[in-house]
Amino acid sequence: MAGRQRIVIAKPGLDGHDRGAKVVARALRDAGHEVIYTGLRRTPEQIIMTAMDEDASFLGLSSLSGAHGHLFPKICKLLIEQGMGDVIVFAGGIIPEDDRKALYEAGIRAIFGPGTSTEEILSFIDEAVQKPSGVSVESGWKWQGL
Repeated sequence: MAGRQRIVIAKPGLDGHDRGAKVVARALRDAGHEVIYTGLRRTPEQIIMTAMDEDASFLGLSSLSGAHGHLFPKICKLLIEQGMGDVIVFAGGIIPEDDRKALYEAGIRAIFGPGTSTEEILSFIDEAVQKPSGVSVESGWKWQGL
């Protein structure tokens, strides 16, 4: 592992389902990372304030409601506006393939769908620490630097 990271896991919008976010948070915590879970129904501004207050290196966003196309880019934009463009943002939930390109272009570095193993997410964290930007060809995720 590339070292202990501070990771905020957030549920933006009105989505009330957080089991997946809690599973990811627990796996990251069990792997030695410091994880802050924001809870349900957070605004983009609340999420940015938490990431700022917690000095997060990573921000994991979860959405099952279909609002990812609006909320995730807004959160990435707010990070940049707050001088936090170095925070690595990853996403999970029900995100159709057709929506993913726009999310990557907005700054999301990885998208994990249903059935993703926690080992794959942990590998992404380790690789992202070692290679802060770029495209990973060997792995199952696609990511782009800001």
